[in-house]
Amino acid sequence: MDKEKLITRLNWFYSLELNQVDFYTSQSSSFNKRYSGLVFERVSYIEQQHVDNIAHMIKELGANPSPLGDVLSPLIGSIAGKIISLTGLEDVLKINIMIENKAMKDYKELINTLKQKEHGHSELIKQLEYNFIDENLHTEWFKNKLSQLQSDESSLIN
Repeated sequence: MDKEKLITRLNWFYSLELNQVDFYTSQSSSFNKRYSGLVFERVSYIEQQHVDNIAHMIKELGANPSPLGDVLSPLIGSIAGKIISLTGLEDVLKINIMIENKAMKDYKELINTLKQKEHGHSELIKQLEYNFIDENLHTEWFKNKLSQLQSDESSLIN
């Protein structure tokens, strides 16, 4: 993968992660009196670490993170997080799972491409793998919480 294509891919993740920071921050505010609100706050913090790490990776390659991502992604994330939160925790978790699955798919694709075709990107690959692991952990928490909520509902019905 040439340098420009790699920078483009990293800018995609930069924008995605910026979006997720404000997306989960909005959800944290919406569910601030609940444990899930604390989880969303923590997930937002972890996503901000991803933003910072990806920005560093882009700079290491001699470029700057996309200014478009700096402007649009937080705005879109904040608005989407607020609107989706109005649908209730179950729907929020379902949407979060879809978003995290997309992030994991894209991370996995880039990691595999770099592992197959590149040499000398071991630190970059390692950081991308760390981000993938975080996304996976978020997804599993969301799935577990969703399962708990659905079990609680079914026990009320019976």
